[in-house]
Amino acid sequence: MEQEKKNNVDNQHDVNETRINEAEELTNMAEGTEAAEQMTGNAEKLSAELAEQKDKYLRLYAEFDNFRRRSAKERVELMQTAGKEVIVSLLDILDDCDRAEKMMSESENTPITEGVLLVFNKLRSVLSAKGLKPMECAGQEFNPDEQEAVSQVPVTDENQKGKIVDEIVKGYYLNDKIIRFAKVVVGN
Repeated sequence: MEQEKKNNVDNQHDVNETRINEAEELTNMAEGTEAAEQMTGNAEKLSAELAEQKDKYLRLYAEFDNFRRRSAKERVELMQTAGKEVIVSLLDILDDCDRAEKMMSESENTPITEGVLLVFNKLRSVLSAKGLKPMECAGQEFNPDEQEAVSQVPVTDENQKGKIVDEIVKGYYLNDKIIRFAKVVVGN
């Protein structure tokens, strides 16, 4: 009987040990599942942070690229219009040259006249090399963005209505930007 008791105790001990092992395996599996779920959650969190950082990087790169382009454009514009004030102040002198040339063309041709015309042409060529370009207005449609109407005169020809009849003061562009509007007379 003692032997039976001992066997029963051993069997019970084996059963308990088996149950303990099974419980440990279940605990390990549960912990593994929780760990896997936790790792999946961490991976998703890290993936979201990575996407956010990538978006920030792309935005920062785009902002820097826009800044670089804008700075380069402003630098080019500054270089193109660096002498704008000097050129604008020379426009009145250029107008005087045009008037003087018109008067000289009406008088006889002398060596002095030719010399003065050469100086006028040289002034015009230097200014055009710097980007100065005169507006061509005579006979064109009136454009309030480029011309300033000083007065209107009645015209008999229907084709002249709304067109520029006379140019009082010549307008100029500096590198395709208007630096002086043309003052014109418009047909009405």
